[in-house]
Amino acid sequence: MNAENVKSQMRKGILEYCILLILRKEPAYSSDIIEKLQEAKLIVVEGTLYPLLTRLKNSELLGYQWIESTQGPPRKYYKLTEKGELFLQELEVSWQELNDAINHIKNN
Repeated sequence: MNAENVKSQMRKGILEYCILLILRKEPAYSSDIIEKLQEAKLIVVEGTLYPLLTRLKNSELLGYQWIESTQGPPRKYYKLTEKGELFLQELEVSWQELNDAINHIKNN
């Protein structure tokens, strides 16, 4: 078994959660989302991010608005919808439960 494959699968499993956490604070342009994920050592490329954003938007968890840019064409800024905020709250409960279970196993 390859540890890199397992780590990659674990990262993929939490990317949507992390995107929602980022957008909870403020609307963001896709390159800003990538930058924040990379700062957190969750290496992501545009080819990975855009399908996730599309899936979240199609699930009505995200919305977006076009904002004029001083450096080119308008940019699409993603934001959390009310449904997205409720979904994120559910994910936070699940994350805490999972974290508690893992810590219990590690410490016993």
